[in-house]
Amino acid sequence: MRFQISDFRFQIAACAIASLLIASEAACAADSRTGAVENRKSKIETSASPLAAATIVVFNSRDIFSTDLAGYYAKKRGIPPGQIVGLDCPIREEISRAEYDTHIAEPLRKIFAARGWWKMHRTPAGLAIVEENKIRFVAIMYGVPLKIAPAADYEGDSHEGVAVVRDHNEAAVDSELACLGFFSRHISGALNNPYYRSPARFPDTRFPPLMLVCRLDAADPKTVRRMIDDSIEAEQKGLWGFACIDERGITEGALAEGDEWLRRAAEECRRRGLPVIVDDGPEMFPAGYPLRNVALYFGWYSERAGGPFARDDFRFAKGAVAVHIHSSSAVSLRNPHEYWAAPLLDRGAAATLGNVYEPYLALTPNLDVFNARLLAGFTFAESAYASERVVSWMTTFVGDPLYRPFRAVSEMFGEQPAATEWSAYREGASLWFLDRAAGEKKLRESARALGSGAIAEGLGLLQNSVGNGAAAGDSFALARKFYTHPDDILRVTIHEVKLLLAGGKKSEAVALAEKQMRANPRAGGCEVLRSLLPELAPKAR
Repeated sequence: MRFQISDFRFQIAACAIASLLIASEAACAADSRTGAVENRKSKIETSASPLAAATIVVFNSRDIFSTDLAGYYAKKRGIPPGQIVGLDCPIREEISRAEYDTHIAEPLRKIFAARGWWKMHRTPAGLAIVEENKIRFVAIMYGVPLKIAPAADYEGDSHEGVAVVRDHNEAAVDSELACLGFFSRHISGALNNPYYRSPARFPDTRFPPLMLVCRLDAADPKTVRRMIDDSIEAEQKGLWGFACIDERGITEGALAEGDEWLRRAAEECRRRGLPVIVDDGPEMFPAGYPLRNVALYFGWYSERAGGPFARDDFRFAKGAVAVHIHSSSAVSLRNPHEYWAAPLLDRGAAATLGNVYEPYLALTPNLDVFNARLLAGFTFAESAYASERVVSWMTTFVGDPLYRPFRAVSEMFGEQPAATEWSAYREGASLWFLDRAAGEKKLRESARALGSGAIAEGLGLLQNSVGNGAAAGDSFALARKFYTHPDDILRVTIHEVKLLLAGGKKSEAVALAEKQMRANPRAGGCEVLRSLLPELAPKAR
């Protein structure tokens, strides 16, 4: 059944679609926390893992870079050579529906049948049904087209349903391939995703027509190769750093759902032991905001990359996952300075997601679910598709489908990680949620023992999240003593200044800001402090 909604443009309220998803969501209902169940007893994926055996790599045989990257990725992940599939595709990001059918969909269906990956039968009416599918994950490589343009008068298309969705038959290639086994001629609108909010790992489900399709793609082949390497290294060493959440402060109206996703994502990160920096104002993080060691970024809503993420000198932590919600966030992946997906990858992220055409807010991935699955140790592909209500729609998932950025360290090595400031923070933060006093004590002790500004800053962020501004101020001051990098020092100074201003202590805020700006005059955070305290702006001569 095609998905239908009755509202208009990006401001579709969640309640307008809820009744249309009852059957789908009842089958796989689970909130982001109960759904994010770690299977610590599961075996670690290796080069001979079941996930590698259930993955195909699709490349464009017309593109030498696509061919090279397909072999590189398959070797890194231990994917059998017989599961590397070359297609003769146009070398363009956007193709027509006819080109998609001719160069991608039909050739792949023939390959699936010829290689015995699908077990099928036909109904008396001649409808093909996929009963079993040996392939659960698909990695599309750089060079394969990104999106399918709108098609007029497509044969067999549906003209039922509400026009705002029914009249759209454009789609992301990835999302269309996810339902390749559905054999649907009705391309308009979207299809309900049976894996939406599922608490299970995808190979344990019974959705044989569905595949989880992601692409390893970016502005250039070098970036794609780096994404592959970073994903594997982050799995081995762990993805550590800050979670940066850029809300808009929306609590009412049609767009409140998006901010609610981000608020829930922030809380889940805190509970999972990541220090969380939140900007809850209507604007994005300022360009000069001194972010470093960013492991996760979720934010919205600007057409083009902005804030710190547009700076050439900004780099994410290795293996980072970064997402910015916008209708055109992935219209193209070829320009590292346009839209959001390509710039985020160019700045060092290993994975992102975005929209190739207007998706409407209600039909974009639920970032709280996406984040919760990642933190629970699910693959990038599983996390992405568990967060998406529909397929055959506008979202592309860009990254290694098998990437598991937060799989448990004990699962990887059979032992606890060596003491680092990030793992020590995670341990202390976990205790903080069970016993706040004990957690605060442990975090302070760890910060002092390791001389860690990150632990002290993380403690302050936790304290501030529950309204304990006085304790947070003390923790931020401790963090300043341990930090040596000017950007880190200015960042905790910004935290402190905001606390002082909120408490009506403007003179103290000015004094602190002036002192730290004199000590770190070239740090980007100076401009942020001037925006908070206009009296610090340079005087005109």
